[in-house]
Amino acid sequence: MLTVNMNVNGNPVSGEVEDRTLLVQFLRENLRLTGTHIGCDTSQCGACVVLVNGASIKSCTMLAVQADAADVTTIEGLASNGELHPMQQAFMDNHGLQCGFCTPGMVISALDIVNRNGGDVDEATIREELEGNICRCTGYHNIVKAVQAGAKGMGD
Repeated sequence: MLTVNMNVNGNPVSGEVEDRTLLVQFLRENLRLTGTHIGCDTSQCGACVVLVNGASIKSCTMLAVQADAADVTTIEGLASNGELHPMQQAFMDNHGLQCGFCTPGMVISALDIVNRNGGDVDEATIREELEGNICRCTGYHNIVKAVQAGAKGMGD
């Protein structure tokens, strides 16, 4: 067993893991942060996306030991003082979710897209960069609208 230490959602955490433990497993099983979903086990759906040191990654492709000393942000770490993050609010306001299974990964991916491309990111860029996130419910139109609205909200 190995000991990992990281900051998750602004809080220092540590835990013992086997060297083969995935970050998604550590978050869900050790820390009980179940907003990060396991969808496909093949790194194709994007339900497990989190931010590691500010960049979006599929947490099913990263070992927990690789995140040692990292800053990790999950969907649970976005709301503040009972207020949804502007991107979360935009997904709600623009009907960018239906069943909700893909939503945490979509929201985290959207934050990374906006952080890298700025608040006036265009529809084509959003669609291209969300290709690694699968939604079986919405058809993506409202998700794209939500990302654009969230980008504007983040700039305010």
